[in-house]
Amino acid sequence: MTSAHASASFGPVDLDQVRTVADAVLYEGYLLYPYRASSHKNRSRWQFGVLGPPSAAPASFGEDPGLAVQCLLTAPGTAPATVVVHLRFLQLQVREVQRYADDGSPAPVASFRVGGESVLTWDEAVEREITLPVGALTQSYDERHTVPGGEDIEELRDAEGTRIGRIVRRREELTVRIRTFAEADDGFVRLSVAVGNEHPHTAADKDAAIRASLIGTHVIVQARGSTFVSLLDPPADAAAAAARCRQRRCWPVLAGAKGSADTVLGAPIILYDHPEIAEQSPGALFDATEIDEILTLRVMTMTDQEKAEARATDPRAREIVDRCDAMSAADLQRLHGLLRDPHAPGGVPCPVPPPPGPDVRDAEPAAFDTGGAPWWDPAADASVSPDEDTVVIGSVSVGKGSLVRVHPSRRADAQDIFFADQVARVTAVLSDVDGGTHVAVVLVDDPAADMHDWYGRYFYFAPDELEPLPADSAAHHREESPS
Repeated sequence: MTSAHASASFGPVDLDQVRTVADAVLYEGYLLYPYRASSHKNRSRWQFGVLGPPSAAPASFGEDPGLAVQCLLTAPGTAPATVVVHLRFLQLQVREVQRYADDGSPAPVASFRVGGESVLTWDEAVEREITLPVGALTQSYDERHTVPGGEDIEELRDAEGTRIGRIVRRREELTVRIRTFAEADDGFVRLSVAVGNEHPHTAADKDAAIRASLIGTHVIVQARGSTFVSLLDPPADAAAAAARCRQRRCWPVLAGAKGSADTVLGAPIILYDHPEIAEQSPGALFDATEIDEILTLRVMTMTDQEKAEARATDPRAREIVDRCDAMSAADLQRLHGLLRDPHAPGGVPCPVPPPPGPDVRDAEPAAFDTGGAPWWDPAADASVSPDEDTVVIGSVSVGKGSLVRVHPSRRADAQDIFFADQVARVTAVLSDVDGGTHVAVVLVDDPAADMHDWYGRYFYFAPDELEPLPADSAAHHREESPS
């Protein structure tokens, strides 16, 4: 991919698309399956982009307070080039449930029931975004911003309207410094954006540190009058300048519609250019490297009691459980995934064949095929035929049906020890995309060899781990083997 050279605009629609992708980073770890406050996973929730307070005590395990990202842009034309920087993160909000005692004084509790539903003490988060003023590309910026803290109170009442408790939400004030500056580099412009947590107080423990942290921190940078260069795949004339860009806990990629180059997303995880949310995904699940189908099915296996606890844990958990409960069979089928032809422009989608079942006859056919076979089928490549291909080992041509003696040398696992000097029958010769050759075999002495062959369950060895044997070796081997 090479960078585009079209002028950019600060369009809200484009930015909303980028925000949607960025939200997957922002809320990563906000809530982890099985989405219940009692889950051990949710006791250490915040995973990426955490900028901790600079004066955190060692016992608090506070994270590094800063991040920095460098982007590369084309040199401006005759019109002045401008940029705008958006800093986005979560501010932790402690949700404390309190119950009124007989004397009317509130006392903190882990949970209690209101109107038949549980209300839990829990750490929430509030989404924050700081947008810097639109400025010239070459203009430096260095400002400290204050994110206000605060306290909100929500009264809880029973069916008769009597106050029985309350929810108190508290946020600690945050202080963040944002700096930008630009410099010329070999005909391009290198833009640096640095973000630092400057919380003034010492955090004594882990809870205090995370409450004074910026969570899921990332930046979105838009340009006008200049365009960004892909640092993953820079054009030849920008390769040297791109290699000089340095990143610290933040990695920039082109964002927005494919082919555009007016926006960069600097995320605390490494992404590819123009990342996007799968159109089949009905909503966020917040679990690391989430796979919608698996997590949705797992939510469906939760008991009614577990679902009730998840719904009480957080409004976003309630949304997940309700959405999964409401999914139809057709909705689930959409989550089964797509395969994309790597050889087609843009990657033509091909629905993955559904698992065997009564509705297979209704499955949507593959979007395309190659000579009657889909691209993932070996039959699509006429140059590959595992049943007929051979490999030369010590001047002997070895193919399907050949007998070999196994001499494992790579020691991939302990099982290799038991294969040493065993006689095996070759079932196929395969080639991988890197040009390597692999020989599939079944052991002659294995009583289940025929079954393994029927299922296609083979052992794989490199050619230099095999010794060709005469065709009658199997019979001699069986005669000599002890009964």
